[in-house]
Amino acid sequence: MEDKSSRCNKSTVDFKVKEEELEYQSGFGNHFSSEAIPESLPQGQNSPLICPLGLYAEQISGSAFTAPRKTNQRSWLYRIKPSVTHEPFKPRVPSNRKLVSEFDQSNSSATPTQLRWRPVDSPDSPTDFIDGLYTICGAGSSFLRHGYAIHMYTANKSMENCAFCNADGDFLVVPQEGRLWITTECGKLQVSPGEIIVLPQGFRFDVNLPDGPSRGYVAEVFGTHFQLPDLGPIGANGLAASRDFLVPTAWYNQDPRPGYTIVQKFGGELFTAIQDFSPFNVVAWHGNYVPYKYDLSKFCPFNTVLVDHGDPSINTVLTAPTEKPGVALLDFVIFPPRWVVAEHTFRPPYYHRNCMSEFMGLIHGKYEAKVDGFLPGGASLHSCMTPHGPDTLTFEETLRSGSDAGPHRIADTLAFMFESSLIPRVCPWALQSPHMDHNYYQCWIGLRSHFSHDEMDCKSPEKQSREGDLNGACHS
Repeated sequence: MEDKSSRCNKSTVDFKVKEEELEYQSGFGNHFSSEAIPESLPQGQNSPLICPLGLYAEQISGSAFTAPRKTNQRSWLYRIKPSVTHEPFKPRVPSNRKLVSEFDQSNSSATPTQLRWRPVDSPDSPTDFIDGLYTICGAGSSFLRHGYAIHMYTANKSMENCAFCNADGDFLVVPQEGRLWITTECGKLQVSPGEIIVLPQGFRFDVNLPDGPSRGYVAEVFGTHFQLPDLGPIGANGLAASRDFLVPTAWYNQDPRPGYTIVQKFGGELFTAIQDFSPFNVVAWHGNYVPYKYDLSKFCPFNTVLVDHGDPSINTVLTAPTEKPGVALLDFVIFPPRWVVAEHTFRPPYYHRNCMSEFMGLIHGKYEAKVDGFLPGGASLHSCMTPHGPDTLTFEETLRSGSDAGPHRIADTLAFMFESSLIPRVCPWALQSPHMDHNYYQCWIGLRSHFSHDEMDCKSPEKQSREGDLNGACHS
């Protein structure tokens, strides 16, 4: 069988051809099955004495064996050699010192200040996905199986003769610039800006860059998995549809790979083990524990059709729940193109203090609440009970539009938010970053009072906006 992975570092044209050849299975949480060679899946049992084609049976479990059936996740992989066939793990040298999975006073700080970062440029030296990954903030501990970490990445080099495995939690990857060609033990996926991919805990994968430099965001959850949010009064349809999630089909590599390296993230530290074959040697597999991707343009948003701005929870794509109903360890929320039609309403997001903490990123365009300063590839963090909301320019322009504003389509934008019930601690390199916007607070300093208690002598801000008189002050 041809080793298609040998083409991974060739031209972009090769990647386009491969993209067209890719086949996916669709659905969320389904029990899938796939085989690269017909009749390579065992029938009637998972672990026969002799598997078809002389393959090894290997189970990967994403939940405890005794977890309730509705939350139990596992897959059976049928591979040419089992993944246990490697040398002992050793600490990776050099290690990535900017990865954190246990947050405390020794490695991170708590701050209620609103934070914003400008986009990070491509690295000056060759950097792959592993070395280009760095933690911004997080809470909890991967050792205690409760918490999350938010990372960003910048890479300009494909991974070579190595695979990455995250033993700490699930990765939700949001590329902002440059496609990712990701090979997993279940098959290949291509992920473009505007799409996301979830790489479950324990799966081995590599990342190739068909377009050259890439950057983006990563949310990592410990001790739980992402699921679709309940729809409640919305009903049976809307938001992210199960059928639009795509799962890879089986693909394998059987060529010898001397010196192949498995890089494993374990407790936030990196370890390496050497083996003589590719981990992507799975000929067939079945189960419900599997990597998947989703195209955010397929999201079906809901919005108010009369008055007021809806809560951002109506834009939840995926949620990682806690044991407390309705409270998320981490929500993934998007702000896609959509119509706004509310009457007599301040249409941008309202000013707010939240018991949840919000990390935002921008994939392209402009965010409706920040006219200036929040750039694609940048990020912001508004922690628990820290006030935030539209900047001065957004507020003033909204007032000028007044109540006469008709239906308006928010276009050419895609922002997102990682929202958590846990208070984040921020890593020192994020606080000391040259990309930190130290003037972020000034975007609100210009907000001025429009208050007046004398309605007979002072026009309301709404009336002022219609008459273009916002620069005139009201005096009691």
